[in-house]
Amino acid sequence: MTETSKPVLTGGCQCGAVRFALTASPNKISICHCRMCQKASGAPFASFADIEKTDFAWTKGTPSAFQSSSIAMRDFCAACGTPLSFRRIDGPRIEIMTGAFDRPDHVVPTRQYGTESRLGWVVGIANLPSQTTQQNYGPEKMATIVSHQHPDHD
Repeated sequence: MTETSKPVLTGGCQCGAVRFALTASPNKISICHCRMCQKASGAPFASFADIEKTDFAWTKGTPSAFQSSSIAMRDFCAACGTPLSFRRIDGPRIEIMTGAFDRPDHVVPTRQYGTESRLGWVVGIANLPSQTTQQNYGPEKMATIVSHQHPDHD
């Protein structure tokens, strides 16, 4: 990414120690249900935006990395633990976790992988009873909560 390039999308970890920017839209956006992604995200699946490394830059801080297999590295924030990416060792692209984007609503998955490990209950989550955070905690409790999360912008 060049210094004169204007970011198309930005994001970072929960505490703000690591930030990133993209100067082009992702090639593809996907969900992976494989067991390795489940463990790496601590969730039933992971969601990634695939980006050419030339269109991507870490703009603040440097993530830590874990070699999760013989072919891949996974980047994360050492300060808060936020999972940030999956990348093939020496590959031309990086896959950024969609939840780490400042506007995750702008990175909508269009395909799924690793479906052999998809948990059976995942397909029905949209039909579960739901509440907003305020409905769950109530306005009195919400008024006492102070977030230490970095805002979704630089």
